[in-house]
Amino acid sequence: MAARKVDALLLTDSNALLCGILIDRDITTRVVTRELDRETTPVSAVMTWNPIFVISDTLAVETLQKMVQGKFRHLPVVENGGVVAILDIAKCLYNAIARMERAAEKGKAIAAAVEGVEKHWGSSASGWLTFFLNYVSSKMSFSSLRFPYKTRLSH
Repeated sequence: MAARKVDALLLTDSNALLCGILIDRDITTRVVTRELDRETTPVSAVMTWNPIFVISDTLAVETLQKMVQGKFRHLPVVENGGVVAILDIAKCLYNAIARMERAAEKGKAIAAAVEGVEKHWGSSASGWLTFFLNYVSSKMSFSSLRFPYKTRLSH
């Protein structure tokens, strides 16, 4: 793990199905503190078997909820039974915050445009603008965000 500069490994069985996860904390709490020999202790003795995972079309808010409630820093992503990615909570939060900031900026631009239309056309345009703004804001909710699972794991 140190050589590859990763803090989590996903383990699969002979059918390439997810069977476990090994994180840096497992090594610290299950090997180092117990003074086990790191050269002879099998990974299967210290890894977490059958970890919780999400499927690739899980909503971002559900994924973050699962990570926070389970106190997971890493969460495997599975598609058609095979592992396709591993999520890191810090990167997920950064991604979610960046998306919300972009959505907020778009909202400000829309509000400025509406203000310009109202100034030009007067208050007679406000009825359809209110309908339009309510529709747009409903489409900009955080729960509709999905994490981009573009990065695939190499097998």
